[in-house]
Amino acid sequence: MKTIAIIQARQSSTRLPGKALMDLAGKPVIARVVAAAQAIPGIDKAVVATTDQPADDALAAWCAANTVPCHRGSEEDVLDRFLLAARAEQADIIIRLTGDCPLLDPWVAGSVVALRAARKLDYASNIAPATWPDGLDCEVFTRAALESAAAEANRPMEREHVTPYLRDNRHRFRQECVIAPLPGLQAERWTLDEDKDFEFLAAVLARLPAKAAPPSWMEVWAVLEANPDLRDINRKIVRNAGFAKTLRAEKAPAWRGAKVSGELLKRAEKVIPLGSQTFSKSHIQYPAGAPMFLTHGQGGRVWDVDGNCYVDLVSGLLPVVLGYQDPDVDQAIRSQLNNGISLSLATELETELAERLVEIIPCAEAVRFGKNGTDATSAAIRLARAFTGRDRVIACGYHGWQDWYIGATVRHKGVPGAVRELTHMAPYGDLDALLALFKAHPGEIAALIMEPMNAVEPPAGYLEQVKDIVHAHGALLVFDEVITGFRYALGGAQALFGVTPDLASFGKAMGNGMPISAVVGRADILHEMENIFFSGTFGGETLSLAASIAVIDKMKSQPVIERLWQMGEVLATETEALAAKHGLSDVVSMVGKAPWKIFAFKPHPQARVEAMKTLFSYHVMQNGVLLLASHNLCYAHTEDDLGVVLRAYDTAFGRVAEELATGKLEERLPCKAVEPIFKVR
Repeated sequence: MKTIAIIQARQSSTRLPGKALMDLAGKPVIARVVAAAQAIPGIDKAVVATTDQPADDALAAWCAANTVPCHRGSEEDVLDRFLLAARAEQADIIIRLTGDCPLLDPWVAGSVVALRAARKLDYASNIAPATWPDGLDCEVFTRAALESAAAEANRPMEREHVTPYLRDNRHRFRQECVIAPLPGLQAERWTLDEDKDFEFLAAVLARLPAKAAPPSWMEVWAVLEANPDLRDINRKIVRNAGFAKTLRAEKAPAWRGAKVSGELLKRAEKVIPLGSQTFSKSHIQYPAGAPMFLTHGQGGRVWDVDGNCYVDLVSGLLPVVLGYQDPDVDQAIRSQLNNGISLSLATELETELAERLVEIIPCAEAVRFGKNGTDATSAAIRLARAFTGRDRVIACGYHGWQDWYIGATVRHKGVPGAVRELTHMAPYGDLDALLALFKAHPGEIAALIMEPMNAVEPPAGYLEQVKDIVHAHGALLVFDEVITGFRYALGGAQALFGVTPDLASFGKAMGNGMPISAVVGRADILHEMENIFFSGTFGGETLSLAASIAVIDKMKSQPVIERLWQMGEVLATETEALAAKHGLSDVVSMVGKAPWKIFAFKPHPQARVEAMKTLFSYHVMQNGVLLLASHNLCYAHTEDDLGVVLRAYDTAFGRVAEELATGKLEERLPCKAVEPIFKVR
């Protein structure tokens, strides 16, 4: 098999014209890149792919003078330019390099080449996720994959940046990534795109030992460790600014449909009820034809098996609070992976995380861990019953799938009647109803478990009065902070509202997607853990513990929650403005706190709420946004992401308004209206 490195280069760079032939420490930039490419283990040839524009005649002349094969093609359609070069060279395997990486390390690139060969991949890289310095980028793919991309990619950014089509279609193209051995390398900038980059590179090269071979990344790293001030030269330049600019300028791409999703759903339903592990992730909660299977997420976006990209406002049903592939959390997981996942005894990680929770959560004096929110809420109820010696509980909100709670809802099939009778539902904000339940069952109620807030703002003094009532009747107050924890405030809603419960359950965002939850509270109550039975093989699973520690540390050092509040407020305000623009203010509003705003659709004379929500969701999804019923924002969401969301909302609100005007919205729905599983808020 013939393997060639194709170096993409041109002289008409927007930010730094002529950079390919600029003299950098005695050599043209392109000469340094070519030399590094030629030294990559496992390649047969290095060639340059430039444009057919007069501005690149000088680059082509340099190639001719230095016996470097040069292939010229479209300035805009770089994907076609790569295909032209690959065909001309009769290449089987292509290494994509760019002419702005004069510190390219042949051995790093060689690792990517070796990974592709060893794993028989269609595509391999060291950029997805980005863990190496910007300037060591390398992508390797098969000629067959390149041919497919060239024939099928139709978005301008896919043609300009060559490989997005391959990376987006992970279900179709097998791919893996070479991860950097040191944490934090992705923050380094060793590329050439602006004047400050040139100044930085010249300073680094001046300090490297003189030798004929290209420098290794470790030699560059050593220079920077010895001269850390050099990093300040170009530190403020944003990585991949050109790619972001292309995306920003692009209108919503044409939706590629959900054919593969549909085929996989049929396959899954043969062996998995609903085809999903979670009701809220299943096809019954999305319009027909929606994507049902995702391949990967990055930042605040996800990709489905058909290659569609979405700004993700579901965020895994709220666990993904920092963003997909957060570098700090992922590094913590990788580091712990080297030590083991589920060990035969406890690890110090359990104590380290518990100590952090005790520090940040007002009610926490002791902690026990679970894997999901239901574990934590159910543990709290069992603790409350053991501590008080009572059996009945009052629930206010949604608290998971266990018998003690779900038996009190319409989804009670399979729950014994005797269990169902022990849980009573109380409406949020209604103190009289709460008092009535205590009076109806004097001395029998162990606890009130409640979401301190969801869609409705607590009335003035409400939470304080709830606590007083509960304690006056000898019961315990339990806050279900599975959603509000690590989102409203680092210490949860109890920290935000200044009301401390006896027990609280946390989960979801606690591990940025890793399965972990916690029941926390008064030490005297948690002491009952030594008497009740709450025990699980994976309670001390180390990867999730390490992830949660990383989440807390990042939230303490960076303005994560502040940004959730700021973005949430902006998005909600703009959403309501768009609803007003289309005459839908009487139909649509946003409720709840800014970090978790919920859509509130109101009845309309011409259509049911469920029908309007379905039509809205249908068009939002086809315009690049994955949405259920709320703004589940994460720290990685950007202003560009919000722009995509608002463009999608503008289109979707327009369609809802148009269909309401016909008086036949539900009759004309493109799919069956989505009905709620059951209503708890």
